[in-house]
Amino acid sequence: MKIAIPVEDKHYEGNVCPSFARAPFFMVYDTETKEAEFHENSASTSPGGAGVKAAQIVIDYKVTTVLTPRMGKNSADVLVPAGIQLFKTEGTGIKNNIEAFEAGKLKTLGEIHEGFHHHGGN
Repeated sequence: MKIAIPVEDKHYEGNVCPSFARAPFFMVYDTETKEAEFHENSASTSPGGAGVKAAQIVIDYKVTTVLTPRMGKNSADVLVPAGIQLFKTEGTGIKNNIEAFEAGKLKTLGEIHEGFHHHGGN
């Protein structure tokens, strides 16, 4: 299974980014091989439509799950119909959230916000 996580930098010991669409990078973690890859999020600097663009980037990585502290409606409207499960992170550590997910301790992301259109976050 492949998991995508919005992250602040390219380091496994780093932090989850509080914004999904405006995260500088996505970490794609393979739960079978335990390998992590870091990819730039080209949507993060988009003047508009970052949520849809970021969601499509994640879909292109062939992930089945996203771990994130929050997500905008535009991103969710792309990911959910694609069959990608959304889970809410706890705290900021990437490693801790992967461990919590694998242990079945993370809850599904229930609240989807309307986004921060033209305000630098989504």
